[in-house]
Amino acid sequence: MRTHFRVWAPRCQRVEVALETSKGVQFLPLAVAGNGYFEAVHPARAGSRYRYRTDGGESYPDPASRFQPDGPHGSSEVVDPAAFRWSDAAWRGLSRRGQVLYELHVGAFSEEGTYAGVVQRLAELKELGVTALELMPLNTFPGRFNWGYDGVGLFAPCAVYGRPDDLRKLIDAAHALGMGVLLDVVYNHLGPDGNYLGKFSAAYFTDRYPHEWGEPPNLDGEDSGPVRGFFVENAARWISEYHFDGLRIDATQNLFDASERNILAELSVQTRKAAAGRDLLLIAENEPQDFRCVEPLSRGGYGLDQLWVDDFHHSARVAMTGRAEAYFQDYRGTARELLACALRNSLYQGQYYAWQKKARGTPLRRLGAEQVVFFLQNHDQVANALRGERMSLLAAPSKVRALTVFSLLLPQTPLLFMGQEGGARTPFHFFSDAQGPLAEVVRKGREHALSRFPSARAAIEREGFRISTGEDAFLASKLRASDVDPGMLALHKTLLRLRREDPCFAAQDLSRLEGAVLGEDALLLRYLGDDGDRLLVLNLGAELRLAPSPEPLLAPSPGMAWEAVLSSEDARFGGMGGDLPDVDGPWALPGHVALVFKERPRRTP
Repeated sequence: MRTHFRVWAPRCQRVEVALETSKGVQFLPLAVAGNGYFEAVHPARAGSRYRYRTDGGESYPDPASRFQPDGPHGSSEVVDPAAFRWSDAAWRGLSRRGQVLYELHVGAFSEEGTYAGVVQRLAELKELGVTALELMPLNTFPGRFNWGYDGVGLFAPCAVYGRPDDLRKLIDAAHALGMGVLLDVVYNHLGPDGNYLGKFSAAYFTDRYPHEWGEPPNLDGEDSGPVRGFFVENAARWISEYHFDGLRIDATQNLFDASERNILAELSVQTRKAAAGRDLLLIAENEPQDFRCVEPLSRGGYGLDQLWVDDFHHSARVAMTGRAEAYFQDYRGTARELLACALRNSLYQGQYYAWQKKARGTPLRRLGAEQVVFFLQNHDQVANALRGERMSLLAAPSKVRALTVFSLLLPQTPLLFMGQEGGARTPFHFFSDAQGPLAEVVRKGREHALSRFPSARAAIEREGFRISTGEDAFLASKLRASDVDPGMLALHKTLLRLRREDPCFAAQDLSRLEGAVLGEDALLLRYLGDDGDRLLVLNLGAELRLAPSPEPLLAPSPGMAWEAVLSSEDARFGGMGGDLPDVDGPWALPGHVALVFKERPRRTP
């Protein structure tokens, strides 16, 4: 078997493949290929280990290695990407509509902490109503556990979780069940441990832009062409070689690019080509909630499909906990806020934002609801609680149930964080297997991040609370099979079935959604349907009597009556019992409840 070796190393005069054989290391020359590239074809079979030696000196792992079996500092391994036998030829990918996303960390999702451990639970996720997994970053990272956001071997799925073909088996198995798989990718920086790109070229990174987590990539400066190609090719490889159904692109606001064509637009075009006819779902995390991310290429946008929107989470979090600290300070958690999010996709669309002391956001109200991703939990937001607490520990169970009904029946695309469906009480911490001085740097950095919250700062500085980011944090974050609330699980299954089967909830059509505020903590949504309307009433405050009740959206259509579908307080969901209001008299809404009704023909006496 012969292998094509190619590397960009413009700072070098000579590059060789240091091929490891039973007789020792064999140095094989690469030819100058122009524009700083070196390449050649040499005998090397799958499984062979190698490095690149530069100018007769040190040898380093391949920047585009397909596998690093011994981690980022070890030798690269030759992998044949065409050897796996796929069975998903009939799979056509993911569209924007009808998706229910499920974010998970492979290492913490199962006891095994492997791709195989995820495969074992695919059937139950399918039964739940999940349509696509969203895997936190898999790129190679140092150590035994890590979130993956400071990875270094971008082309090499981390050996901690299994071999490359084990990842392919996971994706093939998901497709066989009718589920897609997305990958979270990080291109705004690389980690500090095991990053050898600078050994091949200083042009990979730039100091011309501000940064939070590490030097940003050079996407628009001198010699930026091959750097852009490196990241775009990485995105395309995940699609073509692993059959991923799309990408969630981390912190796109930190992909600094003043080029005529933004790197995200280039990535959108090339990944769709790599999909070879399959539909892709490309999602941008973007803190400013920039509509250009999902604007079509033909209108000057970047051509991605969906946008993570933090506003909904932040308002819901304040509504649940009553705490508006740090970056939650511009939210009140009122019914008015939650309704505005539901009807207009986000809250901050260019208004002043006190936390940042400037205007924030762009107009999202004209986007289709399917283009907007809402969530009540995700990896960042859970871990940004002092002890990594989930909603089930931060808020009253009745409020959590009520907001779960509200969020999962909204037209926007919902995202669940692993364990959320079962009301998991397992924490999710930030964790990293950093060693030596770097471990203390990581821990202090985490303390600094949490200290943005005055309550957390008081715990750390006044009470001496110590943040853990090591092995104990990782092990505590692992989901436990026993940590499932049957009522919450039943609630999620019921809601996702409604979302899938009821035409009003499945439509994801904001033009057929109306809403009104009923009080400081209460609202209603009315879904207009050809077979009758649906009504969702949410009350996060105390019992509310609507007498008088001049809100016209409460009235059923002529000849129709409201029929109860569910209450978040139904005993089957773990509630105290679904005490329903008299829909023909003055409405009295119980506290901490979400109610769902549908219209039916009124029965004549």
